[in-house]
Amino acid sequence: MPAPYSGGCLCGAVRYTVRAEPLTLYACHCTDCQRRTGGAFALSMVVPRGAVSLEKGEPVDYRVTMDDGRIKTGKTCTVCGVRLWGEPVKAPQIAIVQPGTLDDTSWIRPVAHIWTRSAQPGTTFEPGAIKFERMSGSFDALIQLWRERRS
Repeated sequence: MPAPYSGGCLCGAVRYTVRAEPLTLYACHCTDCQRRTGGAFALSMVVPRGAVSLEKGEPVDYRVTMDDGRIKTGKTCTVCGVRLWGEPVKAPQIAIVQPGTLDDTSWIRPVAHIWTRSAQPGTTFEPGAIKFERMSGSFDALIQLWRERRS
């Protein structure tokens, strides 16, 4: 499905538009994502940071320093608390949108599953799924997989 993509939080106080195609879309099974979502994994859609624009509302910035010193930042709704997107400190050129907050999620298909060594017991993966036991510091492999899928 081509851009633009519209989305928002659970209560509707914040609305946004993504005006560029994703660079990649993946499922992360790391323990940080499990704790943040309260689920078995998180879906993440990487886009150019400048492609995300607010249409309604004022999300609040969040900043969390992890035990190992990593810093997680992004935007959440001040009313319902939904995380809308992350803004990686080490990659200021991108935003990581939570694709479950998009209005139309019918086209969402992750190219890969990362941090599968931390996957919850009983998690099953579709046949042929690309899996990485861990993740390097770069999105390059995931971006390449997305490009291959799109061509």
